[in-house]
Amino acid sequence: AYVKTNIEGTYNILEVSRKLKLKNIVITSTSEVYGTAKYLPIDENHEINSQSPYAASKTAADHLAISYYRSFKLPIKIIRPFNIYGPRQSERAIIPTIINQALNSKKSIFLGNTTPSRDLNFVFDVIDAFIKIMNSKKAIGQIINVSNNKKISILLLCKEILKIINSKKTIKVKNNRKRPKSSEVENLQGSNKKIKKLLFWKPKTKLKKGLKLTIEWFKQNKTKNTKYVI
Repeated sequence: AYVKTNIEGTYNILEVSRKLKLKNIVITSTSEVYGTAKYLPIDENHEINSQSPYAASKTAADHLAISYYRSFKLPIKIIRPFNIYGPRQSERAIIPTIINQALNSKKSIFLGNTTPSRDLNFVFDVIDAFIKIMNSKKAIGQIINVSNNKKISILLLCKEILKIINSKKTIKVKNNRKRPKSSEVENLQGSNKKIKKLLFWKPKTKLKKGLKLTIEWFKQNKTKNTKYVI
């Protein structure tokens, strides 16, 4: 599925863009392509180290897009967001997973690996970055990180959410929720130096405010069977 969506899907977009001579093509990459950081913060020159099939397929899509820029002068722009969160996010993601458990009637929250750290970006800030990149000719042929330049561990993130909700639940680790050790990306903290200099973008939403907005959305969309409208 990753190959068909990320590689074949990107190829289809690139090829039709070439044939139609489109003037603006934004490709969405992911910070997962960097893998566990060799240095922090991670800038766009950091080596690529895909640790999952998903990351590998996104890496291939990025290289394919760059090849179209170099071979056909296609106006490619690659945006590489670090972890995005906010209202309507899939329940499979870590923040909705924590929020849903914090709001249910059970006494504990169950997590997998709690030591990895992530660079969290509120969805409105990322949308703003997309718009700036889309409207900029300077971004053509560029790979651009979108990040807060800050990191937080999964454990501290969970504690912060519990604090906002005013919950006394205990945090427990379950092995069946852990990713394989060699697949787990331990540290993600992106450098946003390039996007600040190139496009004058910077994140506006502090983590606490973003979490409060996200928690409020999930509270308002809770149903009797504990599922949420996404």
